[in-house]
Order: sequence, then C-alpha cells, then structure tokens
Amino acid sequence: MFRVMTKGFSQDYDRWTDALDQANSLVPKCKSLFNEVRILEKGQLIWSYSRMYKYPMYIGPGVYDRLARRFVLENTLTPDQAVESETEPDGFASGEQLEIPLE
Repeated sequence: MFRVMTKGFSQDYDRWTDALDQANSLVPKCKSLFNEVRILEKGQLIWSYSRMYKYPMYIGPGVYDRLARRFVLENTLTPDQAVESETEPDGFASGEQLEIPLE
C-alpha cells in the first residue's frame, strides 16, 4: 500500500505506478522550497520531491532497485495479478531483507 502526500492532499494506492504517476502530477504544484511531495510505503518514506533538489530522491538502501522490479512486475502482469502478487520477481516478499553471510 502506497500513500502519496503533500500539503492539502493525501491518497492511498495499491500499485506503485499509480502512486508515482500521481506524485509526478503534483510536482508542478510544489512551488515553495518548503512544499514537498512524498510517497510512503507501509508508513515509511521511500520517495520525496522538493524544490531543494534537482531530482526526486529514493530514500533507503535498495529502494530504487526494489521499486524498479515492482514497476516491471506491475507492467507485465494484468492489474489484478499485480495487486494479488506479494512477492517480488526475485522471490523475496516485499520488505524482506536478503541475509548475506560475512564469511
């Protein structure tokens, strides 16, 4: 579940592509340095845009790669299959961390 937030607007989306499209449509309305468009996934900030930065920021390690895989998954499956699928293309559940042995 994704939530797009900005001053005076907040809406939930099931698909990453829908949330990203909505956030990108709100970017031109972000006129002040203190206005910000945010996308949250399960309550955690993952994408942010403000006039302070030239490009939107993906927040957190591996977030861009995970969201890129999700984008491909959502655009290759039918909308119903993409919403029902809780596993990412690499076989890990959304938000699940891969453990790498140190030795």
